[in-house]
Amino acid sequence: MTIQPGSIWQVNWRGERRAAIALTGSDESGEAQFMMLAPQAEALANVTESQITADKTYTIHVDQIESFLSQADNRFLESLLRKRVLIEATRHYRIKHAAKPPFSLGRPISYGGRFYDEREVLNLVDSSLDFWLTGGRYVERFERELATFLGVRYALVTNSGSSANLLAFMALTSPMLKDRRICRGDEVITVAASFPTTVNPIVQFGAVPVFVDIDPDTYNIDVSHLEAALSDRTKAVMIAHTMGNPFDLQRVREFCDKHRLWLIEDNCDALGSKYFYDGQWRLTGTIGHIGTSSFYPPHHITMGEGGAVYTNDPRLKRAVESFRDWGRDCWCASGKDNTCGRRFSQKFGELPEGYDHKYVYTHFGYNLKITDMQAAVGCAQLDKLPGIVEARKRNWRMLYEGLLPLANLFQLPRATDNSDPSWFGFLLTVRDNAPFTRERIVRHLENKGIQTRMLFAGNLLRQPLFDEMRASGAGYRVVGELLHTDDVMNRSFWLGVYPGLGAEEIRFIVEEIRRFALSNF
Repeated sequence: MTIQPGSIWQVNWRGERRAAIALTGSDESGEAQFMMLAPQAEALANVTESQITADKTYTIHVDQIESFLSQADNRFLESLLRKRVLIEATRHYRIKHAAKPPFSLGRPISYGGRFYDEREVLNLVDSSLDFWLTGGRYVERFERELATFLGVRYALVTNSGSSANLLAFMALTSPMLKDRRICRGDEVITVAASFPTTVNPIVQFGAVPVFVDIDPDTYNIDVSHLEAALSDRTKAVMIAHTMGNPFDLQRVREFCDKHRLWLIEDNCDALGSKYFYDGQWRLTGTIGHIGTSSFYPPHHITMGEGGAVYTNDPRLKRAVESFRDWGRDCWCASGKDNTCGRRFSQKFGELPEGYDHKYVYTHFGYNLKITDMQAAVGCAQLDKLPGIVEARKRNWRMLYEGLLPLANLFQLPRATDNSDPSWFGFLLTVRDNAPFTRERIVRHLENKGIQTRMLFAGNLLRQPLFDEMRASGAGYRVVGELLHTDDVMNRSFWLGVYPGLGAEEIRFIVEEIRRFALSNF
């Protein structure tokens, strides 16, 4: 008797006759792997998944097989095998990843990390079974659902938050924008208390970053310096919401509108933050002309590596898409042709009439796309985002309330007026009159297994990457003195608030900071 995968047989199983579907062919010993159908299942040619009654396979010998009933098609068999793989992936997750030991002294407390469960694993495995390695159904779903969450028209995924910033900036250099495009030598207002890749695209393109100081209470741009930073070459403002705390979007957007400037919101640390703008609550990243996100593991949601650019402007969406996808003019999705219906009937530049539109390039672009497997993880993460935001807020509040008695030693973070932050971290600045330095408190916490981080570059202008520009004095401009930026560089650090931290970890962090502070009096 020959058993083929997908064949349905009547078998003698534990004293009763049952219908079973073969998942494998029989081996040399005459055994094959089967899944049972419901007892009432008839010999149907079109058996359905609802008739599968067990979540495991059974080994059955040919001696137990009585008669052939029917043959399932490959589509159903593939669906069934996929189901089996996902069941085993769930079991693997529960053994390998699910069990988290309770907090105990000596166990490291991370500032951030992956926060996931079996749903991310199942999506990832499900995508891998398609073996559609570029963008596919999960990318389309993620872009659609992210745009819906944010309330914007367009969301485009990319391979990192840094790439998202690069694409957001480069979109503003597109010739499609005509007189509003950023050209080499034009100026972009920003801050030096930032992550490098908020500023790098400006420098790399040949535009001029104009640095202003930050507000010492919110660690965001000091909006009182905006007018002083303006020149006849200013084309845009590109700044981040520091630690998830929104900058003063009302003032910044009004300034940009007044002077016909672009506003890029680096929203990488602030996904889920809200700002009360023009009489209504809006999510950050959606008030400027372009917003960006990062999905690196410490961020609010993760794909491992990944990012996104979002906008309501169809011109900017088109430019971002082109720069991301090699600079091409064509917008066909991967694996699709002739979406525009004019693939061989257009004229571009000095190319011959009808040149294949799939190979027409209107920008000096890149390849900054992601795989469908990354987006599959992101889809599961998006479902969790509201809970993740609340957990970050809860952990931030616990740290704030626990450390409030030490406000004479530490400057505690403060939310920007008219904002509801989705915090990225808890930022502390050691006061001038404290009997210890940042280096000492950081060393103490790290020795106790509590991870700390600086506020990114501190003062970006003092970093080695600016050595040559500082020496020449060219390629950038500073408005006023960056006194508060230097304070951040010298006296600030931050702690994690990500959802993987529970109340016990937060209490331990507070206790260690208190213990250290009291021991220094």
